[in-house]
Amino acid sequence: MPRIPLLTESTMTPEQKRVHDFVKGRSRDKHVGAPYQLALHCPEFLERWQQVGETLRYYNSLPPALSEMAILITARHTSCQYEWIAHEPHACKGGLPDSIIQAIRHGKRPLFDDRDTESVYDYCIEAHETHFVSNATYQRVLDRFGIKGTVELTALIGHYAMIAMMINAHEFGAGGLEPPLPPVA
Repeated sequence: MPRIPLLTESTMTPEQKRVHDFVKGRSRDKHVGAPYQLALHCPEFLERWQQVGETLRYYNSLPPALSEMAILITARHTSCQYEWIAHEPHACKGGLPDSIIQAIRHGKRPLFDDRDTESVYDYCIEAHETHFVSNATYQRVLDRFGIKGTVELTALIGHYAMIAMMINAHEFGAGGLEPPLPPVA
C-alpha cells in the first residue's frame, strides 16, 4: 500500500484530471503508470516529467536492448521491484539476452558477447556505484555512441533513478505482484 493515496477521477482536481488525461493520451498502452500516478499529486511537475521520460525512452539513439538494459540495471541498483516488472518484458522484446537479464536480476556481472553491451553495462554500473564514470569506460561509450548517445544514456539512467526513488520512497513496491528482485548480498 503506497504511503500516499492514488488519485481517482472522483478525487482529482480539474488540473490533475487534465494532466492525467494528457499522460494517458501520450502513453503507448493508454495507461498511467505507478510513478505517474504518484506524481499526479503535483500535476505541474508530472506534465513536464512525462515528456522528458517519453523523449528519453522512445526517442533516444541507443538500440532498444541497451536502453532497456540501462533501465534494468537502474531497477536492480535501486531494488525497484515495480520498475523491473515494467521493463523486463521490454528488454526481452528489445533483444537483450535472457542470460544478461538474469545476471542483472541477481546482482551479478553478465558474460558479454559484444563490446557495445558490455560498455553500456560498465557505464551504468560505474555511474550508479561511484556516481562517476572512469575515463576508459566513458571513452568506450563515446566512441561507439557519440556525444548524443552518451548524453542520452546518462539522462536515461538519471531519469529511471528518479522513477525508482518515486516508487520506493512512497512504498509502491511491486504493485501487488510477486517481487521479482531477490535481495543482493
